[in-house]
Amino acid sequence: MNGNLNVQTENIFPVIKKFLYSDHEIFLRELVSNAIDATQKLKALSSRGEVKGEMGDLTVEVVLDKKTLTIKDRGIGMTAEEVEKYINQIAFSGATDFLDKYKDVQENLIGHFGLGFYSAFMVADKVEIYTKSYKDAPAVHWSCDGSPTYEMVEDPKHTDRGTNIVLHIADDCKEFLEEHQILSLLKKYCRFMPVAIRFGEESNWVDSETEFDEVDDGNGGKTKRPKRVERKQPRIINNTDPAWRKSPANLTDEEYNKFYHELYPMNFEDPLFQIHLNVDYPFNLTGILYFPKVKKTIDPTRNKIQLYCNQVFVTDSVEGVVPDYLMLLHGVLDSPDIPLNVSRSYLQSDSNVKKISSHISKKVADKLEEMFKNDRKDFENKWDDIKIFVEYGMLTEEKFCDRAMKFTLLKNTEGQFFSLDDYREKIAPLQTDKDKNVCYLYANDAEEQHAYIAKAKAKGYDVLIMDSFLTPHFVNMLEQKKEKSRFVRVDADTVEKLIPHDDAIPTKMSQEDQDKLKPIIENELDKQRFTVQMESLESDDQPMLITQSEWMRRYKEMAATSNGGMNFYGDMPESYNLVVNVNHPLVEQVLNEADADKQKQLVHQLTDLALLANGLLKGEALTEFVKRSVSMIG
Repeated sequence: MNGNLNVQTENIFPVIKKFLYSDHEIFLRELVSNAIDATQKLKALSSRGEVKGEMGDLTVEVVLDKKTLTIKDRGIGMTAEEVEKYINQIAFSGATDFLDKYKDVQENLIGHFGLGFYSAFMVADKVEIYTKSYKDAPAVHWSCDGSPTYEMVEDPKHTDRGTNIVLHIADDCKEFLEEHQILSLLKKYCRFMPVAIRFGEESNWVDSETEFDEVDDGNGGKTKRPKRVERKQPRIINNTDPAWRKSPANLTDEEYNKFYHELYPMNFEDPLFQIHLNVDYPFNLTGILYFPKVKKTIDPTRNKIQLYCNQVFVTDSVEGVVPDYLMLLHGVLDSPDIPLNVSRSYLQSDSNVKKISSHISKKVADKLEEMFKNDRKDFENKWDDIKIFVEYGMLTEEKFCDRAMKFTLLKNTEGQFFSLDDYREKIAPLQTDKDKNVCYLYANDAEEQHAYIAKAKAKGYDVLIMDSFLTPHFVNMLEQKKEKSRFVRVDADTVEKLIPHDDAIPTKMSQEDQDKLKPIIENELDKQRFTVQMESLESDDQPMLITQSEWMRRYKEMAATSNGGMNFYGDMPESYNLVVNVNHPLVEQVLNEADADKQKQLVHQLTDLALLANGLLKGEALTEFVKRSVSMIG
C-alpha cells in the first residue's frame, strides 16, 4: 500500500527540521520515550489480564551500525489501522498556518503537537517502522523518505511483538552514528526511564576460571593465579527505580548520598542533608533536593537541579519551577504536570508551576526550622555551610524571610551561635546607644580586624563574624526588619563612637592647637583617600588609627554585588578616615617639634603605623617605612 501523509502541505519535514534544529538531539528522547510508553502499556494490559502468556524480556534496545540507528521495543506494537491513525494522519492545515501559530514559541515543539515520531526526520533522510501488535494481526512495515509519500505493507518476516524504528541517518547528521554521542544522549535524557534500556556492550574485567598466569610466590618459587580477562556484557544505561520514586521511610542517609553521587559523579563531597518531596494534590510532584556545602560564594554554574516528567529528562534550566535562591541546591524534580517541551515564558506563567515553586520554598523552610528545633547542635555545625543560602533566600523571598527569622543564626568571634532574638537580648544591656538603638558590632575578617575587635571586647562589647559577600545587603535588611537596630563594622569608627553614649573623654589639646596640627598631618597624606579627624581618645589608645565609614563602605559593597543600575558607589575610590588621638603624647610631640624635617618624619611614621595595622601599607611605601624605622631606632 502506498499513500500520501495527511499533512495537507507540500512537505512538513523541512519545516520540522528547520524550526526544531537547535534541539535536534531531542529525537532520541522522543523515540525512546515512545518505546517506553509502549512497554508500560503492555505491562498495564497484562496486569488486567488482557495480554495472555509471558511478556518475556521487555528491555528497550538501541542499536547502532554504520548507516542506521534503531530503537527496538517489545511493547504493545501497532496494527495496520493503528499505523494509519497514529503515523499517517498528521492533523495540520498547512505549513504556513503551523509557522504562524507557533512562531513565538522559543523552545522545541515536538511534545505539544504529537510530533514525537516525526522528530526522527530531523536527523534521518529515511525512516522505517517494523511493528507487530500484541493483538492477533499481521506485522506491518512502513517506510518514508521524508517526502509526503509513504509505503506500508504486511511483513510476515517480523514475528516478534513490538516495534523497531530504523533511522537512516542523513549525511549532515553523521555524529549520530558515533557510539559516544548516542551514549551521551541516552545518559542525559534516559538514565532514569522506568524500563531498562540496553545500548551496546561494556567491559567487565574478572578472574578467569580456566586461564592462569605464573608469578613469583615471594619465597623464590612460582605460583599460579587466575588471569584477568575481559568479559563483554550488555550495557544497561538507566536506573529504572531511582531514589526519588521510593518512600523516604525506606531510604537511609547512605542511600540518599549514593544517589547524589549517581547524579553528580564529579562531586566527591557528600551533601549536608536532603529534602524528599512527595505531593499528589493539588499537583503531582516527587523529587529530592540536596543541600551542598555552599561556603562563602555562589556557584556560577547553577544548573544543578534536573527536571523530569515521569522519569524522562526535560531540562536542567529550572528558572520558574524553582525560586531563584533555591537554584543553589542540587537534585531532581519530577512532575507529570510539567510537559516535556516547555518554554521559559510557559514556566513563568503556568499556574501549576507557580504552585510547585511555592510548595518547594515552603518545604525547604519547614526542613530548616525542623532541624533548628530538633537538633540545635547539628544545625549549628552545618550553619557556616548553609548560611549564604539562607541569607540569599531571605534577601529574595519575603515569605521565606519571615520564616527564616526564627532559625537564622548569628556567630560571634568566640564561635558561639545565637538566634536573632537571643542575641539581641544578650547585647542590649551594654550595646544600646544614646538613641536607644541596639548596636550589633561585626567583623568580616577576625585576623585583619583583630585590634578593633580587641578594643571592643575591652569595653565589654560582643563582636559577630559576618563574612559572606552578601553581608552588606543582609545587615541592611535586618536593620529594616528589627526595630531600633543598627549594625556597624568594628573598624567603622573609634570604639567610643561605635556605640555613642552621652559621656565624652575630655580633650587635652586646645582647639587652636588642633587647628594648627591638622594641616601638618594632611600635607603628608593622599587627600583623595584619607580624611583627617581629630578625636579625644584615651591617652593609652593608638596615636593614629584608620577607620572607614560604615555607610559609605556598606553601600559601595552593596552596589558592587548588585545587578544592573548605576554603580555609583561601586565606582568610587576607597576612602578612609585617619583618626588622630589628640590626647596621645606622641601626637603632642608632633605639635611641639620645632625641626620641620623631624616633624615630617614623625608624622610619616605614625601614619604608616596606622596604615600598617590595616594592611594598607604596601609596595614602595612599606619599604620606605622599614628603612625609616631602622634609621630612627639607630
